[in-house]
Amino acid sequence: MKLIILDRDGVINEDFDSYIKSPEEWIPIPGSLEAIASLKLAGWKVAVASNQSGLARGLFDQSTLNAIHTKMHRALLDHNTSIDYLVYCPHGPDDMCDCRKPKLGLYRQISGYFRVELTDVPVVGDSSRDLIAAASVGARPILVRTGKGNRTLSNEKLPQGLSVYEDLNEVAKSLLSEWEIF
Repeated sequence: MKLIILDRDGVINEDFDSYIKSPEEWIPIPGSLEAIASLKLAGWKVAVASNQSGLARGLFDQSTLNAIHTKMHRALLDHNTSIDYLVYCPHGPDDMCDCRKPKLGLYRQISGYFRVELTDVPVVGDSSRDLIAAASVGARPILVRTGKGNRTLSNEKLPQGLSVYEDLNEVAKSLLSEWEIF
């Protein structure tokens, strides 16, 4: 099975330091929805793993998060595609959960859902939390420069074997050309 795991904010949609707090603030990054569509068309399974501490911080409630995700799903349907599995951590940084990236709970849920090991599975993120978690499960960490990616690239200690791309569209093009070889 060809599986890719994406962070949401900063990879699929624009990200703000003030958080995405409403459906109106959820704005797809140019090319990201097309990238997901091209991967799906080529037989990839697409999972999303996202920290959503805005819930714990009281910045938005569960119904608002559901509305944000509904907007994302509808935008994907407009591109004749979908996400296969979406998981998120609703906890804040001090909640001591096992799911907030860089902890591995979200990736374990994805592994269990698809019944696969995550070794060498591409994981695309814009923060060190995404990439550290990916490396910790043996996945293939990929940083995009969108969202907080450029800041992460210049300020963070990053895992070995990291690939860096401009955006999700460039990641998809690379993965699709890589898989054409097989």
